[in-house]
Amino acid sequence: MTQFKEVRIPEGDLIEVRNGQLVIGDRPIIGFLRGDGIGLDITPAMQKVVDAAIEKAYGGKRKIAWCPLYAGLEGLHHYGSEFPEETVEAIRHLKIAIKGPFTTPIGEEKYVCLHCAHQQNEEGPCQQCGKADGMCPRFRSINVRFRQHLDLFACVRPVRYFEGVPSPNKYADKVDFVIFRENTEDVYAGFDYERGSEMALAIIDLIRQKTGRQIRPDSGIGVKPISEFGTKRLVRKAIQWAVDNNLPSVTLVHKGNIMKFTEGSFKSWGYEVAAEEFGDVTITEKEVWDRYDGKVPEGKILIKDRIADSIFQQIQTRPDEYSVLALPNLNGDYMSDAAIALVGGLGLGPGANMSDEIGLFEATHGTAPKYTGMDKVNPGSLILSAVMMLNYMGWNEAADLIIRGMERAIREAYVTYDLARLMRREGREDVHELSCSGFGQAIIDRM
Repeated sequence: MTQFKEVRIPEGDLIEVRNGQLVIGDRPIIGFLRGDGIGLDITPAMQKVVDAAIEKAYGGKRKIAWCPLYAGLEGLHHYGSEFPEETVEAIRHLKIAIKGPFTTPIGEEKYVCLHCAHQQNEEGPCQQCGKADGMCPRFRSINVRFRQHLDLFACVRPVRYFEGVPSPNKYADKVDFVIFRENTEDVYAGFDYERGSEMALAIIDLIRQKTGRQIRPDSGIGVKPISEFGTKRLVRKAIQWAVDNNLPSVTLVHKGNIMKFTEGSFKSWGYEVAAEEFGDVTITEKEVWDRYDGKVPEGKILIKDRIADSIFQQIQTRPDEYSVLALPNLNGDYMSDAAIALVGGLGLGPGANMSDEIGLFEATHGTAPKYTGMDKVNPGSLILSAVMMLNYMGWNEAADLIIRGMERAIREAYVTYDLARLMRREGREDVHELSCSGFGQAIIDRM
């Protein structure tokens, strides 16, 4: 048994990976990180909903052994670091974890308060909330560091519509697809050089010498790597998801008409992995038209590609044509938030970061520290991420119960303040505004 300093592994079944497959016992040990800010409110609500669904689905035969892990403010309190290495090792050990949101510094100040997210240049107590035990030297994103340290190369974001959620799009009820965003390359692994810097000028000069092309000397320079290895493992995971969930298509999204050897190669390598590893179950659009008069044969998954700017139009005008989309990092970032907006906003957007052995499920919104401890905010993102986690574990019956409960709660307008406000704006008069924990209970009552 791996020894930890602060992590206390509860009694239960350690999750294993054998021959590439997860082995899940009836009492799996799963890590949870409450997060900062409203993570302290939404995480208990999520756990209560998940526990209730598992109890109802399996009658006590299955149960999660929750294992608390620490990062952000709790990491600072337990380890003196917002990103403890022990937490990374514990997630690697447990294989599955779920986390709330973490504070991410966005300014240039030297210190950030993990209680209220205020930033300042001076050490000492926070100049906004007055607390001294949450001040931390400026750091890089905790979320990104988890992805990098654990090589969680796939950011997976299911997007679907819930009846009753006000949406700006007339085709919102047709939205039901999954986005696979590459998590380790492109701008995440790129380099950004300031105008006039030695590296920027050297690259400009090298391009002039090798190609004759002139770049203005007052330009900033960015480098974005996209590799065959990184692309193929992402697309492989996206296609396998389509296979496992009986979905009709996988779409490769790129800007290869302009960036031929990065995003264009993403497209080409994606088609290659489909043909080489999934040739018995996949078919391309060209093959469909050349051999089957435009009709996909039964049992085949259609592999197609779309230019990035085009797909932003198409998910608004004909979203039902897409079921799985695979994208490089930056395009995937844009697409994820745009797609969630189609169905009513970020509050209900689930997400996960995955490798071939580890699944880290997460709330996909910020910490909203002004609402911390108020039992107010919508826990839907984290609850739906837990649904993803249950499906990932093969506990589909419990996952389906949560979806059923949430669908009914929203349809009957038992919702948190954010959805209540939008429903009332559309003229609905039967809205019941609930707390964070109250929304969780409403889901449980309607399973």
